[in-house]
Amino acid sequence: MDEIIIEKLMAKRDFYLYTLKHLDFQILTESALEDNDDCEILKISTISELKKIEQEIAFLLSKKES
Repeated sequence: MDEIIIEKLMAKRDFYLYTLKHLDFQILTESALEDNDDCEILKISTISELKKIEQEIAFLLSKKES
């Protein structure tokens, strides 16, 4: 059961990494300062969610090894 959860969390993590990649690209290409502020806020919240997912994965993997 944990393996399925870990797999889903990994897919979610991949999605957030993909999102960050595109946000970085958009920040580089956008010239409007207001758009960049919105992207930066979204980037910060995405990184926060990514950290939570990585902590969950680490917890489940350490639990699995025990």
